Amino acid sequence: MEIIRTRKSTYLIAAVLGLVALVVSLFFALQKPVNIIVDGKTIHSRVFFTAQVAEVLKNEQVLVGAKDRVEPSLNMAVKKNTNIIVTRAFKVKVIADGKQYPLYTTPVSIKEAIKMAGVSLGSKDIVKTLPVANTVPGQEIEVIRVSEKEIQEQAAIPYGVERTSDNTLERGLTKTLVQGENGIAMNTLKVVYHNGQEIKREIVKSQTVQQPRNRVIAMGTITSVSRGSQLINFKEARYMAASAYTYTGYRTATGQTPTVGTVAVDPSVIPLGSKLYIEGYGYATAGDTGGSIRGDRLDLFMEDRSQCLSWGRRTVKVYILN
Repeated sequence: MEIIRTRKSTYLIAAVLGLVALVVSLFFALQKPVNIIVDGKTIHSRVFFTAQVAEVLKNEQVLVGAKDRVEPSLNMAVKKNTNIIVTRAFKVKVIADGKQYPLYTTPVSIKEAIKMAGVSLGSKDIVKTLPVANTVPGQEIEVIRVSEKEIQEQAAIPYGVERTSDNTLERGLTKTLVQGENGIAMNTLKVVYHNGQEIKREIVKSQTVQQPRNRVIAMGTITSVSRGSQLINFKEARYMAASAYTYTGYRTATGQTPTVGTVAVDPSVIPLGSKLYIEGYGYATAGDTGGSIRGDRLDLFMEDRSQCLSWGRRTVKVYILN
C-alpha cells in the first residue's frame, strides 16, 4: 500500500514540475525582445504579450518631450525585435524681416524649419545657414529678402579724340580744332536689394539720347624753322614754363660749373645732355636739375640776379634739337 502511495506522489510531483516548466517556457516564449535607441545609446528590453511603444518607454523610464520624435509612434503595438528610436528635439533659430523666431524641432530640412517658424520664403530670397541638409542643434537660419526694381538714369557717353595733321605747326605741338562734347545715354538699371539694402546694380538697357561729338586735334608735322638767318632742325617742340637762376656756388647735376646756356630740366621729360633752342633765350644744353623742376618746367641760367628778376617766369617754346 505504501508503495502505491509513493508512486502516486512521484507522478504528482512530476506533473507539477512539468506544468511549471511549461508555464515558464510559455512565459519566455511570449516575451518579445525590443531595442530602444535614445540619447546615443541602445537599451535592450523585453515585453510580455501585446504592448504599445508608450508602455515600453514608460517601463524603461525613458521620458519623451512634446517635440521629440518617436518611431514607431507611441500608440503603435510592439512587435518582436522592434527598434524604438527616440530623436530628441533641439533649439533652432530662424531670422527674417528683422525678427527672430526660436523653435524646437527634430532634424528637418532647412525649408521645413523656415515653414515651421511661420516664415514664408520668396522665390528670390536667399537662405544663409550651415551647409547641412537637415537642421542641427543651435543652428541659425537667416532668410535674406531679395527684391529688385528698375530705375532710369542719364549717363555721359565720353567723346573720342580724332587727330589730323597740320603742316603749319611744329611737331610735338597740338592745336584743338573742335572741342569735344560728351553724349547722353538713358540707361535702364536693375537694382538688387538684400533686406532693403542695395547690393548691386546693372544696366539692362541703354538708349542714346544725344551722340557725343569728338574732339579734333591738329598734330604738328614741321621739323625745321627759321629764326633770323638760321635754320633750326629739331625732333620736337613743346611749350614749357621757364624761370631763371644764377650762380650759387654749386656745380650742376652733371658736375659742371653753370654758364649761360645751361638749363635745369626734369630728366624724365628732357634727358640730360639734350641740345635745345629756347625762344627768347637761344641755344642751350640740358645740364642741370632742380628740386622744383618737374614736368614741363625749365630753369634758365643767367649771369646775374637782375637778369633773373627781369625774366621772371614765362611760357616759352622749346625746340629739342636733332
